[in-house]
Amino acid sequence: MPRLCANLSMLFTEVAFLQRFEAAANAGFSGVEYLFPYDFSSAQIKAELERNRLTQVLFNLPAGDWANGERGIACHPDRVEEFYAGVDLAIAYAKVLGNTQINCLAGIKPPGVDEGLIEKTFVDNLKYAADRLQAQGIGLVMEMINTLDIPGFYLNTTAQALAIRDKVGSQNLSLQYDLYHMQIMEGDLARTLEKHLPVIRHVQLADNPGRHEPGTGEINYGFLFRHLDRLGYRGWIGCEYKPLTTTEAGLGWLKAHNLV
Repeated sequence: MPRLCANLSMLFTEVAFLQRFEAAANAGFSGVEYLFPYDFSSAQIKAELERNRLTQVLFNLPAGDWANGERGIACHPDRVEEFYAGVDLAIAYAKVLGNTQINCLAGIKPPGVDEGLIEKTFVDNLKYAADRLQAQGIGLVMEMINTLDIPGFYLNTTAQALAIRDKVGSQNLSLQYDLYHMQIMEGDLARTLEKHLPVIRHVQLADNPGRHEPGTGEINYGFLFRHLDRLGYRGWIGCEYKPLTTTEAGLGWLKAHNLV
């Protein structure tokens, strides 16, 4: 049976962020993830994790000015020092919260910058982050994101991510495979998971179109859950979707797939 964690940036948004931990636990989740923890102290978040007996699964490295449309800075040649500082900040949070993996968002390609320099910057930053995180017992993942939702995002496909990983050359760098994004960009989800499972450390879900809960779109999640079990996937699956109505009203898919 898959281990599911609630993405608190998208689920239970009917209540304030720190209240979402209790809501997730009450709904049957044993783990949580979210985009960023940095608006709150690590002590505040740790208290909610402990009070609700939740595992902290994942969050992202600082990704620039999110509110104003930035979606990562790892491929930006003029933001390297900021990226380094973000790695240190993420490690400080992870050591308190206990999570053993952190995601790096490549970012939107900076305009007017040579493609070769963009790639080199991304590769070098990933090398830095992978080494720094490995020294702390934390894994690094990178996420491929579709270009319909985020036009210009640098990392888009499994093939590109695998090529980048080869250039980084670190066993501490793996893939975060978001089924929603990859259904849009390349499809063939089951065979891709099977072929590349050894380098996939984290999976996320949402249905397509709409990025709503499983059962609202075209992706056969019943098959994919059984497929991941057959493959022996032991990682977490992050529920990173936008509820069609409310979070609670949309949780019926858990029972439909015998996940609670």
